[in-house]
Amino acid sequence: MKLHKTVLLFSCLSAAMYATTASAATFSPSSIKPPAPQREFRAGWVATVGNIDWPSKSGLPVEEQKAELIAILDRSAKLKLNAVVLQVRPSCDALYASKIEPWSAYLTGTMGKAPEPFYDPLTFAVEEAHKRGLELHAWFNPYRAAVKASKSPIAANHISKTHPELVRDYGKYLWLDPGEKAVQDYSLSVILDVVKRYDIDGVHMDDYFYPYKEQDAQKHNMDFPDEASWKKYGTAGKLSRDDWRRENVNVFVERLYKSIKATKPWVKLGISPFGIWQPGYPQQIKGFNAYEVLYCDSRKWLENGWLDYCTPQLYWAIQPPEQSYTALLKWWTEQNPKHRNIWPGIDTGKFKNKPEEIENQIKIARQLCSGTAGHVHWSFKSLMPSRGEMGNILESGLYSEPAIIPASPWLANKAPGKPKLTVAKEGKVTWQGSASDKISVWVLQTKSGDKWQTTVLPGATSSHTVPDSLDAVALTAVNRFGSASQPMVLQKAGSAK
Repeated sequence: MKLHKTVLLFSCLSAAMYATTASAATFSPSSIKPPAPQREFRAGWVATVGNIDWPSKSGLPVEEQKAELIAILDRSAKLKLNAVVLQVRPSCDALYASKIEPWSAYLTGTMGKAPEPFYDPLTFAVEEAHKRGLELHAWFNPYRAAVKASKSPIAANHISKTHPELVRDYGKYLWLDPGEKAVQDYSLSVILDVVKRYDIDGVHMDDYFYPYKEQDAQKHNMDFPDEASWKKYGTAGKLSRDDWRRENVNVFVERLYKSIKATKPWVKLGISPFGIWQPGYPQQIKGFNAYEVLYCDSRKWLENGWLDYCTPQLYWAIQPPEQSYTALLKWWTEQNPKHRNIWPGIDTGKFKNKPEEIENQIKIARQLCSGTAGHVHWSFKSLMPSRGEMGNILESGLYSEPAIIPASPWLANKAPGKPKLTVAKEGKVTWQGSASDKISVWVLQTKSGDKWQTTVLPGATSSHTVPDSLDAVALTAVNRFGSASQPMVLQKAGSAK
């Protein structure tokens, strides 16, 4: 009797296993092609200077800091963004564990004080971003040293204390002198330290190289006090003082780009210059001259390919001709012989009550940069639910479909191998990539009837639940350069092609 029950039980289990296998076996490799996934860089700046975006105030308990950052990352995933640009070095300080610079007062309330209980915010941010399929770009200010009005005393290991000869007192700020070779070496070492120790996806800088002009008590513009470095390095050359200042910035940008590529070639360098290179470019444009005031020849960086993406701050509306978003973006795309990605910065907070303006700006970027489009929102709080409907409008409209980040084909690399895909049972698929490929995200596409649905999943994922009515499934691997594999496609036997 016991033997009979054992045989019966074994027969039932065998039948169940066969049914699962048979179900899986009804899917076989297919030559049908899924639609190409949308390519678009979608990101927001998370500013820490002045506690603009995160943390909401200095000195928050660690658990509240973490909760606020998780809320930003969850919101990013919900809106189908694919990157976050997190400011980690506002003023020669660090929102990460650094042996070079002191902890930021924007984090703990006191410069030089570590979080208690201890955690490393950048490690936490990178891990949590990657869990959600988001890139994490670390945002640095290369030369601002301190805001003099800060409530926190300057820490003993701050560069203004350890190397005061490299720091200039200028208006409301302490500023590193870009003309000092030791300053360029120092800022480069800070950034490369992060590139080496953290699994970041990008290094990002904005428009602050030489500072915006400060005024004296009589409201007159003050010149930047770099007489010492000018006499040391500049007077023997053939350059004017202005051209020498620009060359100081050019040399730093070129060195940084080449150093990042020599260290981790997949880490992108992005720079977000002031949106107007010079008034008159294009002809009708008027406004601030970053070339003459900030000594930023951002067009030269783009022309020489010293960056992987350029995010000009196009914080104006579409219509006014003197500072037209459309005219400026078109001009930037025409200064791009190396075919780098152009992803404009847009002032989403400024137009929070005019969502159609932001929607139209995104559409224009898609038209001018088809296949390599992108944009970055200033700042992230403009996308949070507490700031109105902007995020929800984008989620239900222009962001209704997910997008993967455009590739960087100038970075020598090969596409990942085609993944192995299995329909394990009804409602679930599993997969495996090559052990030699570092996968950033997976693009899973399912077909039911005539309709394809796309889902972008984190690189650590290896299975996903799919619709019961599945007719075909496709999987594409995307590496950290943005290069995509050939899709692996399985089709259900008897389903229409």
